Amino acid sequence: MRVHVVNVMRPAAETPGRTLEQFTNFARRVEAHGFHGLWVTDSFGRGQATLDPIVLMSVIGAVTNRIEIGTCIMQVPVRHPVELAHRIEGLYAMTGSRLQLGVGTGSTQADFDLVGADYGRRFESLGPALDTMRQAWRGEALPGGQLTPWPGTEGGPAILLGAFRNKRWIGYAAEHCAGWIASGIKSEPEDLEAGIEFYRRAGGKRAVLANVVIDLHGNAEDILLHWRASVMLTGGEDAARKKMQWIRDLGFDDVLCLARPDSLDDLARLRDAL
Repeated sequence: MRVHVVNVMRPAAETPGRTLEQFTNFARRVEAHGFHGLWVTDSFGRGQATLDPIVLMSVIGAVTNRIEIGTCIMQVPVRHPVELAHRIEGLYAMTGSRLQLGVGTGSTQADFDLVGADYGRRFESLGPALDTMRQAWRGEALPGGQLTPWPGTEGGPAILLGAFRNKRWIGYAAEHCAGWIASGIKSEPEDLEAGIEFYRRAGGKRAVLANVVIDLHGNAEDILLHWRASVMLTGGEDAARKKMQWIRDLGFDDVLCLARPDSLDDLARLRDAL
């Protein structure tokens, strides 16, 4: 099982203007520790200061050489699909196959309200939006014209679909995407067990468990949504190691851990113990 890091960097009031230095140092440390990838989240209307995921992934791509770069997950329905496809195309042109685009409907109404998007129609709008993005990446005709793909980006990057309990979308991930992303925050253990069994029976290849909080020292209060997480690496190193083994034995190919900069050594030890 491959172990990745999810960025949880928060703004530091005492260091204005140093965000680039802080984030690039973190990205380099993730690669130096030998983790498989560095992933970013997507939110902007929830009362927390956040940074645009495509900006962050561009920085990761510029300062690292090997690690995967992904989203867990990009909220597609809050954006125009062609404009989003164009931005992703530029990122794909610069990062190549390292880019893993995790997408989903979004789960928080505040983000939709901020941009005037229809939260109630997010599930019915996701599929058509993904179809439009794929058409744009292929250079096909769209209602208003067409997007000319940058050479080498035709077809777009690998798409992984985030879905928690809905079998329809887990099946869609198996049939039409490069992978399925489950959530350690929104899914109960029994959801994960049933979900991965269904995904494998549907022919799914890559199963990813995202947003698993690591907190061996009781200092995760500043990790967004840590208090809601159902799957966490907590309770000391032995308990965390057993939970990591449980995730692996369920059949997940990748685990994406919400890790503070001072948790990287802890996470590396858990990874190596596997």
